[in-house]
Amino acid sequence: MTAQTARITALDTYDIRFPTSRELDGSDAMNPDPDYSAAYLVLRTDEGDDLEGHGFVFTIGRGNDVQVAAIDALREHVVGRDAGALCADPGGLYRDLIGDSQLRWLGPEKGVMHMAIGAVTNAVWDLAAKREGKPLWQLLADAEPEWLVGQVDFRYLTDALTPAEALHLLRQGKEGAADRAERLRERGYPAYTTSPGWLGYSDEKLTRLAKQAVADGFTQIKLKVGADLADDIRRCRAARAAVGPDIRIAIDANQRWDVAEAIEWTRALAEFDPYWIEEPTSPDDILGHAAIRDGVVPVKVATGEHVQNRIVFKQLLQAGAIDVLQLDAARVGGVNENLAILLLAAKFGIPVCPHAGGVGLCELVQHLSMFDHVALSGTTEDRAIEYVDHLHQHFLDPVVIDAGHYRAPAAPGFSAQMDRAAIDTYGYPHGTFWTGDLAARQEATA
Repeated sequence: MTAQTARITALDTYDIRFPTSRELDGSDAMNPDPDYSAAYLVLRTDEGDDLEGHGFVFTIGRGNDVQVAAIDALREHVVGRDAGALCADPGGLYRDLIGDSQLRWLGPEKGVMHMAIGAVTNAVWDLAAKREGKPLWQLLADAEPEWLVGQVDFRYLTDALTPAEALHLLRQGKEGAADRAERLRERGYPAYTTSPGWLGYSDEKLTRLAKQAVADGFTQIKLKVGADLADDIRRCRAARAAVGPDIRIAIDANQRWDVAEAIEWTRALAEFDPYWIEEPTSPDDILGHAAIRDGVVPVKVATGEHVQNRIVFKQLLQAGAIDVLQLDAARVGGVNENLAILLLAAKFGIPVCPHAGGVGLCELVQHLSMFDHVALSGTTEDRAIEYVDHLHQHFLDPVVIDAGHYRAPAAPGFSAQMDRAAIDTYGYPHGTFWTGDLAARQEATA
């Protein structure tokens, strides 16, 4: 790792909100009117604007200010530190942040504070990759297994995964990694799309977007379900008719059901051959997920976007409760904790299909899956990254989808940096969009 003398000079935060609720983009059974938002931060250094670290937490509107405040609370842990030292060992910062006893009391290792830690840690990884001149997936894939193991916090994990086992998995992953990296650059990484399936969309819009997804090369789509069974049956029938028998259709209840209800509802939709049922119940209910998995075979059970830390993932795997692990780049404690989660999945032989249904999440998770493919699991079999088709234009290095695949990012960093115009326009409440929106509403009611 590069070790130039430089300092973190500032940690700046921004409350950024997009009015996605107005078109019902992102709507599901638990979140009918989300305004996709980012609690966004920039780590500034005395090396100049080209060497900044960018990170964020995804939220859906109200409460984004609370998430920004949590990131602000970490400023004193970061500003003034040696940038080269941080980039050489992001795990050291991660341990410092989760080890702050007074902040830890607010978790521990869960919720708003833990997501703030993830955003700051991810910003350091973004800076580290930029200093190395590599996209993050490549920085991770090129790293020595011993160094990667040193980035993982194995506390609470060693009954399921030891450092020695992790090292073995990573050394195995190095075999053939160069060839896989080259194929990744040529072919990309498989994607599936949720864009047709938002719960607030009409049947006509669902059908049109589902057909378009197939034409665009996607081999799997996802539908939101869980609000009304009759509506779900009708929508699943329309989707299956639109895509034909050979395209996978996943369904996602967004935590709506109790255990028995999840089993009954999923069975009622079985005629449409759902590939998985996602978040069928509370993300904390490990035994509930196991019972649902037993009750809905052959439909797979997938979860992870709201799983709060590596320990819960460990227990889901130990209990045989899931078929598909859906890590999230902005829910847990950043890249370091997601390395632990990827290693756990590799140990248990469970495929990883990351959650990416939110602003900027596609940009981030692609790096984690591509590292996993190149230098850990070595496969893309039964794996795909979620894709939604909005808000990418606000990032300097947006995802590119080609024939149903994510193209491998080539620009240095974690693809996390937003365009300054997006910040100025959608910063809340003083960005130009929101001030204009307020003025228009006041005029309408005058």
